[in-house]
This record gives sequence, C-alpha cells and structure tokens, in this order.
Amino acid sequence: MTFKILFYIIFMTFSGANHADSGSKKLLPLCRDSPNCVSSQTQDPKQFIAPFKIKGNTTEAWKALKGVLNEHSRITITRETPTNIHAEATSLIFQFVDDIDFILDTENKTIHIRSASRVGHSEFGVNHKRIEALRLQLQKDQLIS
Repeated sequence: MTFKILFYIIFMTFSGANHADSGSKKLLPLCRDSPNCVSSQTQDPKQFIAPFKIKGNTTEAWKALKGVLNEHSRITITRETPTNIHAEATSLIFQFVDDIDFILDTENKTIHIRSASRVGHSEFGVNHKRIEALRLQLQKDQLIS
C-alpha cells in the first residue's frame, strides 16, 4: 500500500510540471480530465474561462498583469519571456502549488490563461476564482474588457 502512495506522489510530481513552453505556437498546456483546471483554450465548457481581451496597448496590459501578479504574496513568477509568463500560486495552509500560465497574443490583443492544480482532483473552484480576481483587477485599470 505504501509503495502505491509513493508511486502516486512521484507520478503526480512529474506529470504536474507541464508548462507553457510553446509560446511560438501560442498554445497553453492541455488541462487534464479533472475539474481542477481552467483554460481559455480548452473546448471543454466545464474547464473554459474567457481570455483577457486587451482594450488598448498590449505592452501596457502585459506589464500591468506582471505587476498584479507580483502584488500577490502567494504568487511567484517563475519564468517569463516577452509573450509568456509562468507563475506558481501556493495555498496558504497545505502549501499546494498551482501552475498559472499566460500567453500574450498581440495580433488578437488577447491574453490566454491557464490555471491548474498540480495534484488532486477537485479544488473547490480556486483556479477559476483566482483568474476572475486577476481579471477584475485589470478591468478596474481599464486595460482589459
């Protein structure tokens, strides 16, 4: 029994580390078949979340997004390029880590989003709420619609 648990932990650790390295293709990693992931590029209506539609200058909106992420005490930007951001959000009590990926699509004035838990099956809508809170902050600054 303990071997199964150890195997599961190791498997989840390595399988959860899929990041948005495909910036040139403008594709986010796929969501697994569980309710603990939201993405603006999925076809699954249960996991879909609308992308951020930029109102004005894309560079200004991208810079503001990085600023909003840096304001959060439990979100850390771990990797960024001019068109990709990968961040990690750590839960307060159990220290679970969620992956958050953003891709800037300057051509369509859009920021695509994916937020997913690394482990477990359900997370009580935390990923969806996190993205909507980020959306609200950027909407208050009238950077996205």
